[in-house]
Amino acid sequence: MTRYFRLFLDALRGSETNFTSGSINRAIFLLSVPMILEMVMESLFAVVDVFFVAKIGTEAVATVGLTESVLTLVYSIAIGLSTAATALVARRIGENSAREAGRSVGQVILVSVTLAIAMGVPGFLFAEDILRLMGGDEQLIANGANFTRMIFASAPAIVLLHTLSGCLRGAGEASVAMRSLWLANGINIVLCPVLIFGLGPFPELGVLGSAVATTTGRTVGVLYQLYALTRPGSIVQIHRADVTPNADIIRNLLGLAAGGTGQFLISSASWVFLTRIMSTFGSDAVAGYTIAIRIIVFTILPSWGMANAAATLVGQNLGAGQPERAETSAWRAAFCNMLFLVAVGIVFFLGAAEVVGLFNRNIRVVEIAVQCLRVFCAGYVFFAYGMVLTQSLNGAGDTRTPTLLNIVCFWLIEIPLAYTLANGLGWGPQGVFWSVAISESLLAVFAIWAFRRGRWKVVQV
Repeated sequence: MTRYFRLFLDALRGSETNFTSGSINRAIFLLSVPMILEMVMESLFAVVDVFFVAKIGTEAVATVGLTESVLTLVYSIAIGLSTAATALVARRIGENSAREAGRSVGQVILVSVTLAIAMGVPGFLFAEDILRLMGGDEQLIANGANFTRMIFASAPAIVLLHTLSGCLRGAGEASVAMRSLWLANGINIVLCPVLIFGLGPFPELGVLGSAVATTTGRTVGVLYQLYALTRPGSIVQIHRADVTPNADIIRNLLGLAAGGTGQFLISSASWVFLTRIMSTFGSDAVAGYTIAIRIIVFTILPSWGMANAAATLVGQNLGAGQPERAETSAWRAAFCNMLFLVAVGIVFFLGAAEVVGLFNRNIRVVEIAVQCLRVFCAGYVFFAYGMVLTQSLNGAGDTRTPTLLNIVCFWLIEIPLAYTLANGLGWGPQGVFWSVAISESLLAVFAIWAFRRGRWKVVQV
C-alpha cells in the first residue's frame, strides 16, 4: 500500500516526463492519474454550472444547453488543436529536442488566439440569432442572450486552456495541466453561487453569473499554464521569439490540426443536430437531455484522461523509434479504461434517478435524463476502447483515420438514425439516445480494426 501511495504522489508531482523506457504499466499510471484528475476538473465546470443554474429554473438550464450545443464547435477547434499540439510536442520530446518543442508551443499559442477570436466575435455579435436558430423562444432569448455573449467572448480562454494542456501533456508534464484545471475550477466553484444569486456585496446576475464565473476561472488557469511554460527550468520553455509566425511549424501544426479539428468538429456538429431534434419535444426534454449529458461528461472525461495518456505514450515512443512499445501502451490503456467505464456504467444504470434528482425535481425533466443515462451506459464497454484507440491514432499523428470514422459514424449513421427513430418511428427522445449508443459502438469497432492495421506506426510528424 505504501508503494502505491508513493507512486500516486509521484504522479501528482510529475516526477517523470519521458516515458520511452521502463515499465509500461508504471508509465500509464504516472500519466493517467494527473490526466484523469485534470479531466475530472474539466467536467466539473459543466456539472457545477448546471447544478447552480438549475436552481434558477428550467428555462435557464435550457439556455445553457442551447448555448453549449453551439459552443461545442469552439470546443472542437480547441480539442483538435490540442490533439495536434500533443502529437507535435510528444514527438519532439521523444527525439530529445526540447527547444523545437518550445517553438512548437509558441506557434500553438499564436494559432489558438487567432482562431478563438475569429469564432468568438461572431458568437458575441449574433447571440440572439444563435439561440433563435437553436429553437429557443423569445422569453428564453431575452433572458439568456447575455449569457451566450459572455461565453463566446471567453473563446480565447476556452481554446488556450485546452491547447496549452495538450502541449503540457505531450511534454509529459500532465501534473502541471492538472493543477491549472484545479485552479480554474476552484475559482469557478466559488464564484458561481456568489454571482448567480448575488451573495454578499456582489450583484445577482442570474444565469449570466455562471458565464462570468466560468470565464474568470478559465482565464486564471491559462495564466498559470503560461507561467509554467515560461519559467526557467521547465521541460519545455517558450520565449517571446517562439510566438513570431514560423511558416514551417504552422504548416505542420495545421496539417495535424486539420484532421484533429475535423474529427471533433464532425462529432460536435452532430450534437448540434441532435439537440435541435430534442428541442422539438419541448424545453423539458432539452433540460433533461442537458443534465444527463453533463453527468455523462463527468464520467467520460476522466476516461479521456486515460486516452490522452495513451496518446502521449504513443507519440513519445514513436519519436524514440519504439513502435511496438507504443502499441502495447495503447492496448493496456484501453483495457484499463474498459474496466473503469463498466464499473461506472453499472452504478449509473442502477442509480440514475437518484443522481438526476440532485440536479432537478421536475418529473418530466428527470424522466428524460434517466432514460438518456441508462441508454448511454449500455454502450460504455465500446466507448472505452473507441476513445483510447482513436486518441492513440491522433497521438501518432494519424488524424485522418479518426476523421473518416467520425464522418461515417456520426453524420452518415447517427444523425439520420436519430431522426428516423425519434420522429419516423415515434420513439421520441429515446430514439436520439439509442442513435448515440449505436453509432459510438460502431465507431469503437472501426477504431479497433484501424489500429490493428498498424499504418499509424509509419506516420511522419
